[in-house]
Amino acid sequence: MNWLKSTLSAAVGTQEPIYGPEAIQSVAQQTAETPFTVMSKDHLRWKAHQYTNVETQTFYVMADNGTLVMVQVIYSNIAGIHTTAHFNTKIFNLKGDSPHVWHSDPLSNFMFDEHMLCFGADNLTITLNDAGDTYHIKSTVNQDSVVDLKFTRKAPGFLVGKDGTSYFGTDPKNPWGSMSHAFWARCAVEGSITTKEQTYDLAGRGVFIPALQGMKPHHAAARWNFINFQTPTYSAIMMEYTTPPSYGSTKVNVGAILKDDEIIYAGTTNTATHTASENDPDSDWPQPTSIKWEWTGKTADGQEVSAEVDGALGKRLDRIDVMGEVPGFIKTIAGSVAGARPYIFQFCPSEKLSLKLSVDGKETVEEGFLFSESTFIS
Repeated sequence: MNWLKSTLSAAVGTQEPIYGPEAIQSVAQQTAETPFTVMSKDHLRWKAHQYTNVETQTFYVMADNGTLVMVQVIYSNIAGIHTTAHFNTKIFNLKGDSPHVWHSDPLSNFMFDEHMLCFGADNLTITLNDAGDTYHIKSTVNQDSVVDLKFTRKAPGFLVGKDGTSYFGTDPKNPWGSMSHAFWARCAVEGSITTKEQTYDLAGRGVFIPALQGMKPHHAAARWNFINFQTPTYSAIMMEYTTPPSYGSTKVNVGAILKDDEIIYAGTTNTATHTASENDPDSDWPQPTSIKWEWTGKTADGQEVSAEVDGALGKRLDRIDVMGEVPGFIKTIAGSVAGARPYIFQFCPSEKLSLKLSVDGKETVEEGFLFSESTFIS
């Protein structure tokens, strides 16, 4: 048992001491000088650090025919000694009358191109074009989920602050961890995913999020909230996490409002509030039933901006036990060693919600398509 605990500790880590909120340098500190940075091609390079980290590229599709899809590549390194990569696809069943079409496949012979802009593996390519505005994802990794998708950016990509990154550590000049996100919040999507049963036409809108957790994930965050809200004219996006008590249970929130081909606002002065919840007996977490998302800030020319999406989440789309594939006795030890019990709750209300937006006192309301996640870890 001691050997197993030490092995698990290397992989998932023990609970950390209480360092206090001063041990996290939130990206919010950068926004006083630089509210956000428009992404260049250089910002899209894979980092592939040689220490414990998880790097992801996640593509969300909201097709014109109502289909909701997630495609994701996960590249992870444990302690600089073991590197893995997975390719995930999920076609959500919004009607709830059959299981979601979910595949998670390990990748073999994965690699990057010389510029660290494209990713490949056996039967998979994720290619960025020369202009730096279109990704082409082609996969036959799983014959029951054959992917051929193009994501073309229609509004500027952005990082909040100077580099989109929060840093962890008691010495700000030598951080021991980091968390970063970047966003293409308005994309045009074309292509399909083909299963054994059918071909899904995925022409429509999309969101692309590259992210890096440069430390053990449960050491960086204990809670997450994410919203992707798309209307014909606007995109509203928000990613919020709360650190464990070791970093003062600090909230870090990045978000933006975009209209057509422009960024109206991007920054950190946003909130996600669970206005109603109920205990989920299987996970023993307080699953939200209603959430209010609020964005506040200023446009680039100084106009006041406020926006909100508020309402009931409806029937839960999915609940993911992140450690569901781990044998029960290891899961128990992992929970006691690291204090981690990760579950993801996903929602896509059948009743449309509205984005209420005010720019310089001019108010606009527009209905849209919502996908959200609330994650509880520790």
